[in-house]
Amino acid sequence: MNIEQLRDFCIAKKGVTEHFPFDNVTLVFKVMDKMFALTGLDSWEKGEYKINLKCDPEKAEELRGEFEGIIPGFHMSKKHWNTVIINSSDVSNDLVKELINHSYDLVVKGLTKKARLELENL
Repeated sequence: MNIEQLRDFCIAKKGVTEHFPFDNVTLVFKVMDKMFALTGLDSWEKGEYKINLKCDPEKAEELRGEFEGIIPGFHMSKKHWNTVIINSSDVSNDLVKELINHSYDLVVKGLTKKARLELENL
């Protein structure tokens, strides 16, 4: 998976926008103004393909134990975020997409009722 494929997959989700809230290299994907994925474009330029994704705490621990390419979230809450190393030997593109979907779904689930209704009506 390359950065364009990653971006296309994230931005195609309902209610998703992209931002650079921290600096000009950290691309953040939000659903209804809540972060669900972020990646450093400078890392991609160096050949380090990774993305931070929100994750259920129990599932996060399980994934870290099962996959070398999934580690505690870099610069994030280690309980709720994982860093997924894309194109690592044990992390398939399908798994990356599954984890992006999980992160998106977690954030949507945590939205207020009003925000969820707004999202449904987009």
